[in-house]
Amino acid sequence: MESQKCVLYDRDCIGCLECETCDLDPNKICDNCGKCLDIKDDAVIKIDKIIINDK
Repeated sequence: MESQKCVLYDRDCIGCLECETCDLDPNKICDNCGKCLDIKDDAVIKIDKIIINDK
């Protein structure tokens, strides 16, 4: 049986479940809410100019 690699440290998984802990609330199991990632609902790109090549 091959052991799993730890996703946080350079070692084999020891079952500590640190990778399952919420970054914002250490008493909570991560539920993939994404609040720690600070993802915005909308993305805005400012366009300075448009270059058209007529070749």
